[in-house]
Amino acid sequence: MDELMLASRDLGDGLRQVALSVPDMRCGVCMVELETTLGRIPEVRSVRANLTTKRLTINWQADNGTPPDFAGLIGTIGYTAVLPTEGHEHLDDEISGLLRALAVAGFCSMNIMILSVSVWSGADPATRQVLHMMSAALALPAVIYSGATFYRSAWRALAHGRVNMDVPISIGVLLSFGLSLYDTFAEGRQTYFEASTSLLFVLLVGRTLDQLMRKRARSAAASLADMMPKGANVIRADGRVEYVSLNEIGPGTRTLIAAGDRIPADGTILSGLSELDRSLLTGESRWETVGPGGQVRAGDLNVGHPLTVEATIAPGDSTLAELHRMLEAVEDGRSGYRMLVDRAARLYAPVVHGLSVFSFLAWFLVTHDIHLSLTIAISVLIIACPCALGLAVPMVQVVAARRLFKHGVVARDGSALERLAEIDTVVFDKTGTLTQYDPMLVTGTWNGPLDFSLAGSLARFSSHPMSKVIADYASRGKAEALPLEDVREIRGNGLEASFRGERYCLGRAAWAANGDGGDRTAAASTIVLTRGGQVLASFLFGERIRAGSVKAVQFLKDRGIAVQMLTGDVPAAAFSVAREVGIDHVKAAALPKDKAIAIDALRGRGRNVMMVGDGINDAIALKSAHVSMAPASGSDISRSAADFILLNGDMDGIRVALTTARRASVLIRQNFALAIVYNVISIPLALSGYASPLIAAVAMSTSSILVVANAVRLEIDADALSLRRAQTDRLAGAVQ
Repeated sequence: MDELMLASRDLGDGLRQVALSVPDMRCGVCMVELETTLGRIPEVRSVRANLTTKRLTINWQADNGTPPDFAGLIGTIGYTAVLPTEGHEHLDDEISGLLRALAVAGFCSMNIMILSVSVWSGADPATRQVLHMMSAALALPAVIYSGATFYRSAWRALAHGRVNMDVPISIGVLLSFGLSLYDTFAEGRQTYFEASTSLLFVLLVGRTLDQLMRKRARSAAASLADMMPKGANVIRADGRVEYVSLNEIGPGTRTLIAAGDRIPADGTILSGLSELDRSLLTGESRWETVGPGGQVRAGDLNVGHPLTVEATIAPGDSTLAELHRMLEAVEDGRSGYRMLVDRAARLYAPVVHGLSVFSFLAWFLVTHDIHLSLTIAISVLIIACPCALGLAVPMVQVVAARRLFKHGVVARDGSALERLAEIDTVVFDKTGTLTQYDPMLVTGTWNGPLDFSLAGSLARFSSHPMSKVIADYASRGKAEALPLEDVREIRGNGLEASFRGERYCLGRAAWAANGDGGDRTAAASTIVLTRGGQVLASFLFGERIRAGSVKAVQFLKDRGIAVQMLTGDVPAAAFSVAREVGIDHVKAAALPKDKAIAIDALRGRGRNVMMVGDGINDAIALKSAHVSMAPASGSDISRSAADFILLNGDMDGIRVALTTARRASVLIRQNFALAIVYNVISIPLALSGYASPLIAAVAMSTSSILVVANAVRLEIDADALSLRRAQTDRLAGAVQ
């Protein structure tokens, strides 16, 4: 219970969340069984099963703060539940076991088929009996060893009063083997050893390919978890350095970060000078030099010298941990498609089991052959397994989330991908979204060297981005550093100081020239140095267009998506940026409520709007939109309100996200079509007696493999498209 409590994340208001790995989850019926069982617990508020990752996500709330015994309850219905860290290597172990069982089944079935050729060719009774005995000896290891994985699963299910898909598979294998043994000792003409071993071989091929494809499409959340540090070297009060797990690190903990280590929690550098690789979260490949007082984030890689870092928050509350939770949310999320699959899976047990009983009774009444009737009933159970339907959506969502993460985009839930594919209008904020926060100096003029030096000297006293640019510009221009007196910074306006008995001001033109607040936005891009209201130097700033903004706007236009700008900035600045990026429809000087009203008006006209913004003033509009997106450099509130986060800030992420979402939507519909066509064709064939258990196993495995392979196409097709795009760009560059 203590481990479960430590693994549970606080969601606020007493609500906690825990994730459990369930390796025995094999089909849609398992998902429904687990969700239904845990849903009956009073403390459980919601539970979600993910067949692709074989994980349960449980939100619970208890008055005494003690979590229910989830693992124990799951065990009562025949499943094993462990914390994800404990079951992390389960997938590789399961694949290894399946490959060994597959090798045994393949060797035995092929040799039995060779022996069967002689029997079918008309061998004499004595020879036929010897061949049957040899076939029995070959079939025995396959039935015992290769079939063990099905028997264990079936026994656990039956022991807890339920039925899963491994029950009819086990019955079919053992029944055909038992009948073959009887016919062998009764010196019958026909045995079914090849049927029992081939059934195992085909089922194991399907299950092994399924696991291999799932590993290839391994979730982005799991990949990110691999990169997260598992612990850190903590500096104790007496100076000792001790390695501890992450759950022992909290605010105020001092950690020693050696070269090659990742930062375990967001914090502040106490000592040391080094370089950090922050590409995990920002996508920026260039290293950043940091020193005492610098801020670091969990996941940053120290590539230089040792650092002493004091954690400001717990690792579970870090930026990296939040990113990991967001990735898990999209993989476990319930979109409209997923809810449709859930309802279909809930109908499986009564409908298919009823069909199986009906087929047994109908065939027995007609033929009075209990062997044939039982075989057909088993075929119906096997062939109607909803595994393909259960994998139709989650496999695509996992592959999509992985692809987006590789390109610096994170979605908050699966429904966001679905909604993104539906947009027909995109509304951009300007400042911090289409443009970057760092200002760009366009021109600078001054009356003489003294005025230039005064401007540079004054600018050094402020941390404002524009002041930093002026100070750097003056330093590169070899301006003299002058001794200023009584320097004061007037917040929101600029700086003032005395030099040789005269008062100088450096700041917004409306304030520096007139001495009052004036128009706070009209001249925000011009900084002037004044003395007694007289302008001595002037610096004109422009906004730096964010990387990928022009390409993103053009991409949207090319696909017939309407593009607008909605900003709180003044019209002159708004139209200047709009012309540069190619946006025609602009609304400037908009308050936060005006933005929300504009979004609501578009939605009222039937438009599916995506809002892209970064500021606190965009939060209402982000929530009002059909789907929303924010750069990682934006405010905490805007990131919390957005459905997608652009980690590296490149607006090209919009192209990647939209392309991926639309392709995912197509693949999901294709998967549904595959699953429906499979059931429409296969179930009547099984009911009619045209599908033996072997044929049913082939059909069931093939349907699941097709659905998984179709989902993996999302990544393959996207990589091919990226390659063609890169080749086209290189060709265009060569032509130019």
